[in-house]
Amino acid sequence: MLDEVLDLLTCPVCGARLGRAGSPGGLRCPAGHAFDVARHGYVNLLVGRVPAGTDTPAMVAARSQLHDAGHLAPLTAAIVAQLPPTVATVVDVGAGTGHHLAAVLAARPGSVGVAVDVSKAAARRNARAHPAIGSVVADVWRRLPLADACADVILDVFAPRNGAEFHRILRPGGTLLVVTPTRRHLAELIAPLGLLTVDPDKRDRLQGRLGRWFAPVRHHEVSYALRLARPEVARFVAMGPSAWHTTEAELGDRLAAMSEPVTVTISVDVTTWRPHPADA
Repeated sequence: MLDEVLDLLTCPVCGARLGRAGSPGGLRCPAGHAFDVARHGYVNLLVGRVPAGTDTPAMVAARSQLHDAGHLAPLTAAIVAQLPPTVATVVDVGAGTGHHLAAVLAARPGSVGVAVDVSKAAARRNARAHPAIGSVVADVWRRLPLADACADVILDVFAPRNGAEFHRILRPGGTLLVVTPTRRHLAELIAPLGLLTVDPDKRDRLQGRLGRWFAPVRHHEVSYALRLARPEVARFVAMGPSAWHTTEAELGDRLAAMSEPVTVTISVDVTTWRPHPADA
């Protein structure tokens, strides 16, 4: 665990700062709560049960394969384009494979990142995505194990959004980047493959979720078409929540009825938010 990242971490039990203790991978707070950095390079700061719907190794692997193939490169480029010119610390909530965070750190040399994900499979990937990433297992719906006002940028890409916690850990004047799917995202696959649909009121719900703590300052839609083979289509299904609602056999049968190449639309909103003053 990088010293620069360790300075940002807090105990998930009592909220005190964590420091090194005992073995080289040991972390401890002044009250004696101790945590070990796993051999895979992440630290588990999740207290309580693992929530339902946590990404599985197969889901994380599918996402990684799509990134490696370049299918989501325009989205990554759009995120990087929205960065402020000077960035010291980036927190990626629901970091997945760490791909977007790694690109952000590469674009801002000298910055460090904290990849937060509730999935241990994701945490393992995050730990090796970039040398300047510290990987943490935590639940975004609980208090994040991070210090107040520690982040210059928060990334939230297809991840849960805890407005109160985001506001607490983001520095005044910092940047929150949120990526959400539009109704056109993967639209060609919804009916043939029985996928989940995007909430038509998603933008309004996003404002309702964040508006108490943040103001939107910029909106950019990223849309483009891909022509995919069936195995690549299967990976798009396997990487997201629809993976929980279909079996491999059912998906295989439905894919077999589709002609190749399959045209698939990628369509997402990239929204930049600024925090309201703490006393507002």
